[in-house]
Amino acid sequence: MLGFLVSLLVAIVIGLIGSAIVGNRMPGGILGAMVAGLVGAWIGHSLLGTWGPTLAGFAILPAIIGAAIFVFILSLIMRNSNRSHSH
Repeated sequence: MLGFLVSLLVAIVIGLIGSAIVGNRMPGGILGAMVAGLVGAWIGHSLLGTWGPTLAGFAILPAIIGAAIFVFILSLIMRNSNRSHSH
């Protein structure tokens, strides 16, 4: 159970760092950051593999890069969605 909680905490931190890199805040606060971290870890692992330091089962650098990619893509989708609803 403690390992699971540590993994969620690491995912939150990864999501917050990924959001900070992109310069856009992930919607949903801490829960959104956790989702960004988890999805980002999956994207980073898929694209970049598992190099660099690992913590709680996450390859930190690919996960952060993946989280930044996820937040960037999500912000583009949300921006386009907001534009189409404002017209």
